[in-house]
Amino acid sequence: QVQLAESGGGLVQAGGSLRLSCRASGRTFTSYTMGWFRQAPGKEREFVATLSWSGGRVYLADSVKGRFTISRDNFKNTGYLQMNSLKPEDTAIYYCAARASTSYSTRMDEYDYWGQGTQVTVSS
Repeated sequence: QVQLAESGGGLVQAGGSLRLSCRASGRTFTSYTMGWFRQAPGKEREFVATLSWSGGRVYLADSVKGRFTISRDNFKNTGYLQMNSLKPEDTAIYYCAARASTSYSTRMDEYDYWGQGTQVTVSS
């Protein structure tokens, strides 16, 4: 079992930045692919970013490319989502997820563990 806990959300003005953290506990985080998803009010949860266990393979949604960066520190069992140039349409609850596989995925149903989410609100 892996427990995930997100932090770092908050209220920010458009154009600002936030860094989300995802702290893993339980089994070792090293062999898990991690991902970030988000769910805006009234919308379905959507893929944001994913990173392979080694950090060597990254995939970002088109809507966040050039603005968001995903990274991880396996020694700290922590993943990160650096969000720059935030827009009001980035407002959502952001979820961290872990997949017991070395290959990354953009599909929610391929992730085994989920955090409780952290709210990000971007004001215009």
